Amino acid sequence: MPATKNFELVQLNELPGINCPCGVAQRAFADLPNSPCSVHFVSIENDARRHFHRQMTEVYVVLEGVGGLELDDELIPVKPLTTVMIKPGCRHRAIGTFKILNIAIPKFDPADEFSDP
Repeated sequence: MPATKNFELVQLNELPGINCPCGVAQRAFADLPNSPCSVHFVSIENDARRHFHRQMTEVYVVLEGVGGLELDDELIPVKPLTTVMIKPGCRHRAIGTFKILNIAIPKFDPADEFSDP
């Protein structure tokens, strides 16, 4: 039997909320040293701030609510199960009130989050 487990288990809704440019995020696996990604449950707020990442790709899966994503100045409407891959360098922000699952690859690093002036 292996000395370490070959899996990690997290209950997203039980994690503490952290303020982020889009609202409040509950982040899983970001604190694991060798994790290749992190998974975030995000409650989007109306006042999301435009930002970008130089290294990280994000995959947004809309879970509930409706709104839009501003992606490099293009407004994309979103509804439940809309899935969007946001590549490094894409300036983005959420507009509206909705909830998403965000898969960040590589895992979220606060030093890789940049806002436009």
